[in-house]
Amino acid sequence: MAYLFTSESVSEGHPDKIADQISDALIDNFLAFDTDSKVACETLVTTGQVVLAGEVKSTTYLDVQKIARDTINSIGYTKGEYMFDGNSCGVFSAIHEQSEDINQGVDRGSKEEQGAGDQGMMFGYATNETENYMPLALDLSHRILKELSALRRENKDITYLRPDSKSQVTIEYSDDNVPQRIDAIVVSTQHDDFANDETMLAKIRKDIVEILIPRVVAKLPESIQKLFNSDIKYHINPTGKFVIGGPHGDTGLTGRKIIVDTYGGKGAHGGGAFSGKDPSKVDRSAAYATRHIAKNLVAAGVADEVLVQVSYAIGVVEPMGIFIDTYGTSKVDLSNGEIAQKVSEIFDMRPFAIEERLKLRSPMYSETAAYGHMGRTNETVTKTFSQPNGESITLDVELFTWEKLDYVDSIKKAFGL
Repeated sequence: MAYLFTSESVSEGHPDKIADQISDALIDNFLAFDTDSKVACETLVTTGQVVLAGEVKSTTYLDVQKIARDTINSIGYTKGEYMFDGNSCGVFSAIHEQSEDINQGVDRGSKEEQGAGDQGMMFGYATNETENYMPLALDLSHRILKELSALRRENKDITYLRPDSKSQVTIEYSDDNVPQRIDAIVVSTQHDDFANDETMLAKIRKDIVEILIPRVVAKLPESIQKLFNSDIKYHINPTGKFVIGGPHGDTGLTGRKIIVDTYGGKGAHGGGAFSGKDPSKVDRSAAYATRHIAKNLVAAGVADEVLVQVSYAIGVVEPMGIFIDTYGTSKVDLSNGEIAQKVSEIFDMRPFAIEERLKLRSPMYSETAAYGHMGRTNETVTKTFSQPNGESITLDVELFTWEKLDYVDSIKKAFGL
C-alpha cells in the first residue's frame, strides 16, 4: 500500500535559524584569523535582544556584537516595526575561555592524535531519489523557502514578505519506495499588515500558488516536475494572520532545527547540533564525514540508499565503530557489516583526518546555517573578514566539501564495480 512521508524546512529569518547563523558567523570569523580556534558558541534571540554564550580558545579578538548585528541585518531584520533589528537590538556576550579539562582530551602533541571533542554517534545518509542524493520532501521544502527568500529580496512580484517563514511537503510513495506525487504543501510566511484580513489571506494564497510554486517547479528536473499536479492540497498561512514573527514572535536558540539541517526525518540523527561548533567537535565534523561517505557510496552504485553511523568517545582518537545500513538496496554481494569494513579501510575517520580531508578548518560555516547542511553545492567563494583593529583578511573558501563525489572511483575499485 502506498504511503505518505513529510519533511519541513524553515527560512533564514526563522528565530532558530537566526541564532544558528550568528553562531556560525562567529565560528567563521574566529577560524579566519586563527585556524586552530576551538569554539562552542550558542545564541539566543528574542524581542530586541541577542544573548551570546559559550567557550572559546583562540588567539584572535573579535567584535562579536558587530558580527551579530551584521548577520541580523543581512537576513533582513532592518526595520523597527519587526521589534527586532540589527541596528537597535541589544547584544549581550557571555563568551568565556574553553575548559582545560575538555581541551586536554582534544589537543595532543601530534595533530594526527587529536582526540574527539565529545562522545556520541553521528549519522550520514544518501538516496538516489534526487540529483543531489537527498530525500525529496526535504529538498523541495528547502527549495520553496529559498525561492520565497529570493522573491522577498527582489521585492517586485511579491512586496509584502517579511523574513520569517516555514514550509512542509508531503509526498506519496509506492510500495517500492518510489515518489509518485506531491500530496500536500504547507507554506507559512510572515507578512506586512493588511487593511483587510480576508483580502490578505486570498492574496497570499494566490501569490504562493501562482508565483512561488511555478518558480520552484521550473528549476526542477522533468522527472520531479511530473510529481506536481492540480490535486495538491495547499495550506497557506493556515493559522491566518502572520504579521508578528521572527524573534518577537518566538524566541530562537542555536541547534533547535537539527532535522531541518540534515535529512528531514529520513535516515537517523545522533542528536548533536552543528552550528556554533568548530570542527574538533565530532557532532559536526563526523556528521559531514558520514554524509560524504554515504553520498559517494550511492553515487558509486553500492546501494540506492545508505545510512552510515560512526561513534566516538571523548578524547579518544579512533572511532568506536562504523555501521552501515543499505535498507535492502545493496547492489554488491556483501553484508552490511562487510560493506562497513571496506568503508573503514577507505575512509580515515580520526577527527584530524576528517578535518584535513574535508578542509574543515576554513571559514566555511555561515553558508551552512540556513537551508540545510547537506545536499548543497560544492563551490569556492571569496570572503573578507575584519577585526576591530582594522586588520582584514580575504580568503578563497571552498564550501560544502562533504558534497564532493571525489571517492567514487576508489569505492568502485574497492567493491569491484
